[in-house]
Amino acid sequence: MSVNVNEVAVRTAAGSEQRLGDYKGQVLLIVNVASRCGFTKQYEALQALQDTYSSKGLKVMGFPCNDFGGQEPGTLDEIKAFCSSTYGVNFEIFEKVHAMGNTTEPYTTLKQVEPAGDVAWNFEKFLIGKTGNVLARFKSNVEPSSSEIIKAIERALND
Repeated sequence: MSVNVNEVAVRTAAGSEQRLGDYKGQVLLIVNVASRCGFTKQYEALQALQDTYSSKGLKVMGFPCNDFGGQEPGTLDEIKAFCSSTYGVNFEIFEKVHAMGNTTEPYTTLKQVEPAGDVAWNFEKFLIGKTGNVLARFKSNVEPSSSEIIKAIERALND
């Protein structure tokens, strides 16, 4: 099943509504993030992807989530400060979301991507193509710097 996110509305860190379709023409990498997770070090590689590919049209988007082991308990300001000071993150961090159970967007839509179902853990990644179609879903243990993700991003940017 093809999943398109153009009509999905999310909340920015400032609390305003943002449609993912407003990013049409860009490639998006949507990640549910947490500051106290074993995968938290992936922030560094996510920022490297943003640094390397943003000029070509990639936008990394972080959605803090406290659904998994209470590993993102902080306020949005605390989360952003941690990401910036610890990992030099300057990609956009959105309002906290729920990625499992009673989900919030973008995960209500993204959990329809095969293999369908709730996000399993922090740092699961979804690659969205320029037209808003979800191209790939990567589990938490797939590093942002892996050849699998880099090849998928480069293909999406060249489409």
